[in-house]
Amino acid sequence: MASKAPITCSMAVASTLLASEGVCHLIMSILEDSGFGKEDVFAVHLALQEAFINAVRHGNQMDPDKEVKIEYLVDSEKFEISVTDEGNGFDPEAVPDPRCGENLYKPNGRGLLLMRAYMDVIEYNEKGNGVRMVRYRERPSATEGVRREQG
Repeated sequence: MASKAPITCSMAVASTLLASEGVCHLIMSILEDSGFGKEDVFAVHLALQEAFINAVRHGNQMDPDKEVKIEYLVDSEKFEISVTDEGNGFDPEAVPDPRCGENLYKPNGRGLLLMRAYMDVIEYNEKGNGVRMVRYRERPSATEGVRREQG
């Protein structure tokens, strides 16, 4: 049964890879209870895991004394989430495309590609230590385009 009232939450969790499991489980349950389909739940799960792992590994440098801030909204039209770490940030445009020749066999860079592929909106804050992602229940048409902004 799809929920009519928006669901919002803000939390700060330990900057550990293990913490991502509990956060993902909680959010996936909320999406399922809100009537999101299996494809949407899978997409959000993958993108959220990648964002959280990037925040822990690259942003907070695996420092368990730091936190990852998560804010999300679930409503009748979309799921929206922001993941912010305590790191110095980065320029997402400077991350090489992992599908190109010399990067093809490098172990890094695929998380951002997956996040872009599975979410409808990807926006980074100015500092580069936070990402906002949106997945709509109704997919934007090819003519509408998908917004992937930085800033």
